[in-house]
Amino acid sequence: MRYLWRVLLAALVLSLTGCGYNALQAQDEQIKASWSEVLNQYQRRADLVPNLVSTVKGYASHEKEVLEQVTAARARVGGIQATPELINDAEAFAKFQAAQAQLSGALSRLLVVSENYPQLKADASFRDLQAQLEGTENRITVARNRYIKSVQDYNVTVRSFPTNLTAMSFGFKVKPNFTVENEKAISTPPRVDFGTAPSPSKGSPEGAY
Repeated sequence: MRYLWRVLLAALVLSLTGCGYNALQAQDEQIKASWSEVLNQYQRRADLVPNLVSTVKGYASHEKEVLEQVTAARARVGGIQATPELINDAEAFAKFQAAQAQLSGALSRLLVVSENYPQLKADASFRDLQAQLEGTENRITVARNRYIKSVQDYNVTVRSFPTNLTAMSFGFKVKPNFTVENEKAISTPPRVDFGTAPSPSKGSPEGAY
């Protein structure tokens, strides 16, 4: 009897391997790992925002609207519970993506505004924050691309015959992915200008403070 059970177990293992079960498991784990890295890099960016806003505010406090947009966008990102289950919920995933896109846009506008303030551009803390932000944006792009590829591979397996039968039997479903609509803009990190900042003229914004 014990020998029979071993034979049946071996047969079951071989059948699961042949029907794509192991591939689905491996790809699902790869998605989880890729998603974790995406979240880590997005969190790294969010952590930079308060210091960045504070530094800009020190030189350009009257740029209230732009500063408030960045702060509000960060708050929206923080208000989304980015749990592992989020990648299985298309609606929640879309909200997460939209919130991150809004923060990307707000940060880009903030850096554009900073170009008008030579003293801000020359500030060592601001330059360091810009460099950190640029590096983080690059890591976000890499992490997103890895996640996109992982989901694409997984979704193909879930939809393909005969692994689609295995997927249906064990509850593997197609997962939402990042859209490519704004991928070009997202993959272009905010520009960091380390050129020598000119001295502010009498009529420059710094002259008012």
